[in-house]
Amino acid sequence: MAVASSTYTVTFQPGDILCEGVAHGANLLRVALLEGVHINASCGGTGACGKCRVAIEGNYEGGKSAKLPQPDYDAGLRLACRVRVMGDLTVTVPEESRMGDSAALTHERRPGPGRVLTPQDLEKLVTGWKVDPVVRKYPVQLEAPDAANNIDDLSRLKLGLKSQHGLEAVSVDFNVIQEMPETLRQEDWRVTATVVETARGPKVIQLAAGDQAGEDYSIVLDIGTTSVYAQLLDLTSGETVAQASEYNGQISFGEDVISRIVYSQREGGRKELQEAVVGTIAQVVEQVLEKAGIDRCQVSHMVAAGNTTMTHLLLDVNPKYIRIAPYVPAATFLPPVRASSLGIDICDHVHMYAFPCVSSYVGGDIVSGIIGSGVFQTDKVTLYVDIGTNGEAVVGNSEWLVATSCSAGPAFEGGGIKHGMRATRGAIEAVQVEPATGEPHILTIGGKKPIGICGSGIIDAVAELLEAGLLGQNGKFKEAAAGEWLRKNEESRWEYVLASGEYTAGGQDIVITEPDIDNLMRAKGAIFAGIATLLASVGMDLDSVEQVYVAGGFGKYLQLDRAAAIGLFPEMDPDRFTFVGNGSLLGARLVSFSKDMLAEAERVARMMTNIELSDNQAFMDEYMAALFFPHTEMKYFPRMEQILSKIQ
Repeated sequence: MAVASSTYTVTFQPGDILCEGVAHGANLLRVALLEGVHINASCGGTGACGKCRVAIEGNYEGGKSAKLPQPDYDAGLRLACRVRVMGDLTVTVPEESRMGDSAALTHERRPGPGRVLTPQDLEKLVTGWKVDPVVRKYPVQLEAPDAANNIDDLSRLKLGLKSQHGLEAVSVDFNVIQEMPETLRQEDWRVTATVVETARGPKVIQLAAGDQAGEDYSIVLDIGTTSVYAQLLDLTSGETVAQASEYNGQISFGEDVISRIVYSQREGGRKELQEAVVGTIAQVVEQVLEKAGIDRCQVSHMVAAGNTTMTHLLLDVNPKYIRIAPYVPAATFLPPVRASSLGIDICDHVHMYAFPCVSSYVGGDIVSGIIGSGVFQTDKVTLYVDIGTNGEAVVGNSEWLVATSCSAGPAFEGGGIKHGMRATRGAIEAVQVEPATGEPHILTIGGKKPIGICGSGIIDAVAELLEAGLLGQNGKFKEAAAGEWLRKNEESRWEYVLASGEYTAGGQDIVITEPDIDNLMRAKGAIFAGIATLLASVGMDLDSVEQVYVAGGFGKYLQLDRAAAIGLFPEMDPDRFTFVGNGSLLGARLVSFSKDMLAEAERVARMMTNIELSDNQAFMDEYMAALFFPHTEMKYFPRMEQILSKIQ
């Protein structure tokens, strides 16, 4: 019996436009929009507007909607947003579903998004490691004492661990010793010792009655400025069991690290910030435990990766001097601490390992990303860019690494944007603007009614507005283009309507404003300037870079030509780009699974050189030049220069 292909080819007509490598079950409207094929869609792909009508030949499922009249359905029309691709297709887009009256479906075929890695691909980024965690559970069966063998309980336990598991020079946490006599006798001297590898040798941190060796889990955390992500890992099988994320509760005290450092210096401020992030951690921990049906005392270990400020605030360490020249953190290597001592509701034996940092503004999240992406093992000159509230970049390979950081602001994660949100279900992720009318056509994550717009959607929207001639290169709307979609609000400020209230989840218009665009311009300008300054500091330019790894949650939705259109990246061959997603979590997983990777993380942190941008004039010059769409120096953007030259 033949096995069905996992990918297909979809051909759009007119124009004979081929989209290859389409996944089984993919949403047809999403395939079209992300390939740059224009199909009208005002509702975000929920089936509510009924505009994305197409005729289809081939193997597919779905296509019906209450907005598609029965005569149209009987005539062979389907709604693209309701169609799942189940084989090779030929899709004809009728005139009424196209943008404008042009026969062409696409103004220019978009380059691919670079290499977006699957979970299987991510597992292969780093080689030469095995599941051998720093914390393990060891079941032992001890002999009960009698008159001929009456050594103390502690010595008996150590002898059992040595004879049955080869553990030498074992120490035991005092808290364990206090309850040890009762625990040993509960199940006739059959116990499980949780042992952590330390610099001084193995140490027992928990003793439980019975055999619990198969119930060994860890929780890894990415402590971001905007969001906190968690994964529950099975340390026995090496699998990810559950994951969850929430906005970092510290946001209410400031959107960036500087404002939070300032707040931490108020009376009681540092404690408030620490409690806020611990509260968020409590939420994601509860979610992953509930999803997996795991008791919190089955967790043996926690790993946290965050920028230097987030790490200090999580551990309740004063971050004051991170923001004051010469920008010195309290510590870059911090010892493991009991998670319960931080206020985290977890069993008392669980220690949290915080990734080592490099400097005040290159933190453990970047060290973790370099580990998780395998940059520390490659011979190729690699540019690693983590795009979030803080934009960090690292260039190098297995032999050398140089890093820098710049404050990009939260725009790429939806922060500081009027209707901004994270890349979750209901977020507008893709936008097309019809040049003739200015009408938007949008796509939401999950095909749900629009709730707001995420980072990739904001980039898409601004790029489309530029190319449609509604937005100037200075980031201001063109008043001459005012109409149904471009208007002044009640405050007499210009805004563009991405989705009208009749199609949104909240019943209100979702718009993008000039202040939103200003925030995006500053964010992309900081990233571009940081990369340019970093490369110049090591005598390189972008032509010297063999591969680019892009980390950050919104990367999987990002189109490279859209990013280049606004000047986030220069126009480069998309084959040089790989999107690794949450690099911080990738490295945290490896460190939790493998004590060898933990040692590698500490080695990488020590070898990485930092370039400080806070008082760097070259960076300021690059930044000022980048405060334009796409850039004041158009040599990096020949495609956009050609497009914009045609717009009057």
